[in-house]
Amino acid sequence: MRRIRVGIDTGGTFTDVVAFDEDTGDIVTTKTPSTPGNPADGFLAGIDKVLALLDAGPEAISAVSHGTTVATNQLLEGKVDRLGFITNTGYEAMLEIARQSVPDGYGNSYFWVKPPRIVPRDLVRGVEGRLDVTGAEVRPFDEAGARATARWYRDRGVNTLGVCFLHSYANPDHEDRMRAILLEEHPLAVVSVSSEVLREYREYERAMTTLVDAAVKPRLAAYVSNIAGRLADYATDGQVPPFYVMKSNGGVLSAAEVVHQPITTVLSGPAAGALGAALIARTAGFDRVLTCDGGGTSTDVSVVIDGEPTLTTEGTVGAFPSKIAMIDIVTVGAGGGSIAWISPEGTLKVGPQSAGADPGPICYGHGGTEVTITDAHVRLGRIPPHLLGGEIPLDVAAAADGIAALAARLGRDELACAEGVLEISAWNQANALRQVTVKRGLDVRDFTLVTFGGSGSLLLCRLIDILGLRAVLVPPNPGNVSAFGLLTVDVRNDYVQTHVALADALDPAAVATAYDALTTRAAGALNAEGFAPDEHQFLRTADLRYFGQAFEVRVTVPDGAVDDALLAEIVRRFHAEHRATYGYDFAADPTQRVEWVNLRISGIGPIRRPEIRTAPGGRPAATPTGRRPVCFEAGHGHIDTPVYWRADLGPGSVLSGPAIIEEFGSTVPLHPGFTARVDDYLDLVVTRDAATTAARTA
Repeated sequence: MRRIRVGIDTGGTFTDVVAFDEDTGDIVTTKTPSTPGNPADGFLAGIDKVLALLDAGPEAISAVSHGTTVATNQLLEGKVDRLGFITNTGYEAMLEIARQSVPDGYGNSYFWVKPPRIVPRDLVRGVEGRLDVTGAEVRPFDEAGARATARWYRDRGVNTLGVCFLHSYANPDHEDRMRAILLEEHPLAVVSVSSEVLREYREYERAMTTLVDAAVKPRLAAYVSNIAGRLADYATDGQVPPFYVMKSNGGVLSAAEVVHQPITTVLSGPAAGALGAALIARTAGFDRVLTCDGGGTSTDVSVVIDGEPTLTTEGTVGAFPSKIAMIDIVTVGAGGGSIAWISPEGTLKVGPQSAGADPGPICYGHGGTEVTITDAHVRLGRIPPHLLGGEIPLDVAAAADGIAALAARLGRDELACAEGVLEISAWNQANALRQVTVKRGLDVRDFTLVTFGGSGSLLLCRLIDILGLRAVLVPPNPGNVSAFGLLTVDVRNDYVQTHVALADALDPAAVATAYDALTTRAAGALNAEGFAPDEHQFLRTADLRYFGQAFEVRVTVPDGAVDDALLAEIVRRFHAEHRATYGYDFAADPTQRVEWVNLRISGIGPIRRPEIRTAPGGRPAATPTGRRPVCFEAGHGHIDTPVYWRADLGPGSVLSGPAIIEEFGSTVPLHPGFTARVDDYLDLVVTRDAATTAARTA
């Protein structure tokens, strides 16, 4: 029987689908419109569509992996329902105190007022009891007070609760007892406790991460349960295909488990794209790349070095810090549906507001009235008058009327207005790419950019010029890279335990015991996911810092017994990593002591990845499928431009701009002065012509 794995990435406008036939190694891609009213409809329509392309029935599905933006969108939109917070008596103002950091500086304001907390002050309750930093009980847990608190929330209909007690990372007993009482007194409550969500010190970050977990749990659980229930239609002999959900850390988890760890999905969709692009770039021979995933609502960018996306635990989603392991992704509101608008000062702005899938851009003809990035591309002729190979026609005249109205308000001509919308969008994307490079001490010019997503490649020529990039790589079927990435992802769970100690006083036996406990938890999770013990893989890391520093540097802990030699090697690696990150270290200064902070284990269950094959050569030179007027610069107006169908381009094909390269789910406008070459894997590699580059820099 055939075995087909399906990856599905649900975006704001389209649902992307990739199927991998494990028997033949064939990969098939397609797209279908998203259905915001009930995302499960678009999800299942995508499965049906890709199975039809493979001439296969539902019995062939061996697994379904999904990237979801449910948690992300809820937090970005600030749609947090009534949420309660339970902490220690005397610490009820923890969320108000927070940290001193001010986002992006004070700007032009004399004062900065902290935004509203995720839990309003009147829904915070304290319970008596106290542990010290070692987890020892200082004051007993107040069971009567805990029951009164549980009833207080029950009587007010507050059914979503987060619990974070001081030092529960060292001893979860008080939190476990609080949860048990909540289940007895308030059985309808959805509860998240910090000792399960984030067993790590720093109370504010741990509390916020726990509350974010609680906030998204009801909606994500309903969404995943809906999808899982509908997948029952594809059951064979009573067996429903396994259903996995992408996590922010670059792994997947079964749907049955992910509802208990909803915080791990906050960057589910963008993480899959970064991983898919990383594999494609590494196969093509690029080891230092930036990824640029352009969708209908936003653009997500990240850094990949030596085939691995960089990870962080200092991420935020919307206004909410979430201290979980996640791929280091920066998101900017510069997608195809991002709206162009005029500020009170009379200047043109683009995003972050989006027209989404419904009503969408003006050119969709679904009632949209505000100009979007897609409308500007249509007006300039850079994308065809249809999407998905003709499945979705676009109203070019309506887009032109919208641009004309916006241009009149700005006092500019139509082409300059449309070009201005795209120029602002390109700079928004470029600034996001600078955030993941320049702000982290990396030179953006040392990287190759990989663009994907339905809109990700539309502005690549401008990004080359703005950032001084060497080249841009556009994979085949770029609109489906995120869905493809879902098929390359191992099952992965991350566990952390705070273990603060100076390196010169660290007990190897204590470290070994802590790592063994974390490994046991990780192994249990992999067993529950169906992986045999001989398939388990474990990655050890540790967070270290110089004594007195506020933040840590993560280093890999090599395999082997934990002894004095291994601990010394980790300190050596810390010095090297600190220098690579910050430009200096204190390895030669014995007065600067090193401190261990956190121990981490990642439990990995490996899967079979699709193989990216070289394409057969010998194709005839590509010829245009047609021509159309395209405007690349407003001052030059529309010029007659050849249009190529990407599937006609074989390895070794070379095109010089101006040209338009179209395929089913994406378009690449190749500006004058740029060249696109097709490599052995059918990737487009776009560079500036040498002569043009020399003239620009002369």
